[in-house]
Amino acid sequence: MSTSLHAHVVEHLGSRIVGGQIPRGSILLAAELEEKLQVSRSVIREAIRVLAQSGLVTSTKRVGIRVLGAESWNPYDTQVIRWRLVSEQKGTQLRSLTELRISVEPMAAELAAEVAPENMRKELMMISAQMSHYGRQGDLHKFLELDIRFHSLVLAASGNEMFANLATPIGAILRGRTELGLMPERPHEEALLWHQSVSDAISNSDSAGARKNMESIMRRTHNEICSLWEGQPRVFVDPPKEPR
Repeated sequence: MSTSLHAHVVEHLGSRIVGGQIPRGSILLAAELEEKLQVSRSVIREAIRVLAQSGLVTSTKRVGIRVLGAESWNPYDTQVIRWRLVSEQKGTQLRSLTELRISVEPMAAELAAEVAPENMRKELMMISAQMSHYGRQGDLHKFLELDIRFHSLVLAASGNEMFANLATPIGAILRGRTELGLMPERPHEEALLWHQSVSDAISNSDSAGARKNMESIMRRTHNEICSLWEGQPRVFVDPPKEPR
């Protein structure tokens, strides 16, 4: 099976489902997709399997492939995040992940100050210094990669494996903001100092200082982009029913 063909079909269908060109409730037929996209049935089958794992579709025997609504999508899937960021749901996606970060990252920083291994504390100090260097130079590409590593490391240094596993979607939103031109040409000096202060506080086991400075980073992030989701509807997901 051609990997590029498979990736093309996933991209073609996934982006259109998330973007609304293929509306929820639509029924797709494998035979029709095979003919329309000029690929083999095995390519279609594998692409549908990937989309089903992301919560975009479900296959029903003798019916076809049913397109699901946003409440069924995997909100932590990096492809879903990327597709939402380039669709009319950009604001909704930015809001969801920004609110998640505000809720989680200050707590992660506080925990990291209490429990992080020495090697992680040292790496955070090194990364924050590099962020200041490249940020002041205006090297956004290098700064972005360091920023993603910094926040991923804080989550990991908390010693909470559930926090640590948020690194991938948070990295996706940081990368998406840069690609969409939603970052300043140069990082604000205040933000650079806050990152340095977070790493200093974690290094010095200052849990209150780590939390306070991470909250400052998160609040600034929120205030910079909150206008993008003004008036955007929220996604309400039914909680799972308790098994009887």
